[in-house]
Amino acid sequence: MPDTLVRIPMTAEPGSPAVVATRFTLAALATWRVTHLLAEEDGPADVVVRLRKRLGDSTLGGLMDCFGCLSFWVAAPASRYVARTWGEAIPVTLALSGAACLLERTCRAPVIEGLMEGGGDGMLRTGTSRAQERR
Repeated sequence: MPDTLVRIPMTAEPGSPAVVATRFTLAALATWRVTHLLAEEDGPADVVVRLRKRLGDSTLGGLMDCFGCLSFWVAAPASRYVARTWGEAIPVTLALSGAACLLERTCRAPVIEGLMEGGGDGMLRTGTSRAQERR
């Protein structure tokens, strides 16, 4: 093996910062993935689409349309992978849900891109403002 590789010990204390950070990262990615699957995708063999149709306009159906709401409920069981106590589970659930929401926002295509294709941005005025007219 080359000497430039960083050697990582194969055993680490269960509560060590490296283990907790790794578990949090894995749980955050899993929370995002499952939430994205349920809220934004059709699923394998259209299973998720059929579930969404079956739920319809019910409370659970509305939950399937809200990424932020759904991420909280997906993060709740995932938090037990990271949290060492039940008291830690609540803030870890909120943190995992927040991480999933940040990942979702980061992975989305920018809204301004679609607006720029038409030549304008759809937001800025092309005429003069009232302040400029008064001068």
